[in-house]
Amino acid sequence: MRSGIFNLPSVLFCISLFTFQLSLFTSCTDTDFTPRERGYYRISFPEHSYKTYNPEYCPFSFEYPQYATISKDTVFLDTVPENPCWLNINFPEWNGAIYMSYKQITPKQSLEKLINDSHVLTYKHTVKASSIDESVINSKNKVYGLYYEVGGNAASNIQFYATDSFNHFIRGSLYFNNRPNVDSLAPVIKFVATDIRHLIGTLKWKE
Repeated sequence: MRSGIFNLPSVLFCISLFTFQLSLFTSCTDTDFTPRERGYYRISFPEHSYKTYNPEYCPFSFEYPQYATISKDTVFLDTVPENPCWLNINFPEWNGAIYMSYKQITPKQSLEKLINDSHVLTYKHTVKASSIDESVINSKNKVYGLYYEVGGNAASNIQFYATDSFNHFIRGSLYFNNRPNVDSLAPVIKFVATDIRHLIGTLKWKE
């Protein structure tokens, strides 16, 4: 009598192996999988320390951080700056900068118009902003204006304007050369906000 291809021990082994693999697959598919939450690198910050910016060709001076650099703005919002006192206060460590523009108040360029233009530019960010908080600037150095903190994934989370109400008008805005992400940028924004408030507090007009 011709024997079959499979003998009994072989069949039993195959059945046992199949049962083991099936139980292993079942145990793997029953395991709960929890996605790992997205994390961000821990950022270390230097101590706040400042130096004075007081060029002869600008009608103002202020203090800015030791860990920042200042460069003249050669192109501002795709246009040639109208004044040599348009500045970039650069933060290389965090790939960001405070863009500052200066304008002289004149009959054709009134204080009311400059304030309105600044307000319009700030509120352009409300599309992605979760909030906009305004604080009044009123320093002993005859510096008046508004300081804006824009919440959410806005392109610029801090903006301000400062004026003496008669001759000088400065507008500043903080930008990072990264895709806006309030969660990852929040510690940096908070740190630089202290520097911006210090800049405003030390801003002086030249008579």
